[in-house]
Amino acid sequence: MAKVAPSVLAADFSRLADEIKKTEVAGVDLLHLDIMDGHFVPNISFGPSIVKTIDRLTGLFLDVHLMLSNPEGYFEPFIKAGADSITFHLEARPNPIELAARLKETGVEAGISINPDTDPAKVLPFLEHFDLLLVMSVFPGFGGQSFIESALDSVSAARNHIDQHGLATKIAIDGGVDGDNAARIVAAGADILVMGTAFFRNEDQKTLTQKTQALRR
Repeated sequence: MAKVAPSVLAADFSRLADEIKKTEVAGVDLLHLDIMDGHFVPNISFGPSIVKTIDRLTGLFLDVHLMLSNPEGYFEPFIKAGADSITFHLEARPNPIELAARLKETGVEAGISINPDTDPAKVLPFLEHFDLLLVMSVFPGFGGQSFIESALDSVSAARNHIDQHGLATKIAIDGGVDGDNAARIVAAGADILVMGTAFFRNEDQKTLTQKTQALRR
């Protein structure tokens, strides 16, 4: 069964409590929180204080995605704010094993992410150390972008590696994901579908969630 992770960055922040409540009513599996520094990506989003607010608003699992040039410098603040999982980019830290261990020592799950133009072969040797691989299907920084089809090749490569080596690593995909391409994404091997505008602008979020969750590889 596929899992649905709404990206809170696409929510209406003037009605944040209501938006979070709607994700719960829809039956989503977790929330995805994008953190941007204006340096690693050309945009700025929000910090630990908003994550702490979201943590107070919901009991859902919080997957914090650090699009930061210095991700390890912010592990502690986001963990204290309520992060259940922290994902950082291979492009920022090409030797990520020590950071994965540091995260796991604190009791949170560790994730690694790759951009659409990163060869998936570069991340495969590290997957045994991570709970999650996040494949970006847009270039990070802005919501509402179109899905990059080549990301499916990265998902498939990761799925083959995970299955061949008996790993428990989950695969998430983020960027341009919607009800139209969800089936192809899951068929390629993804476990978790991050949806931003496709979720929060959908008038029937519950049906979207249920149809996506019903998809199987």
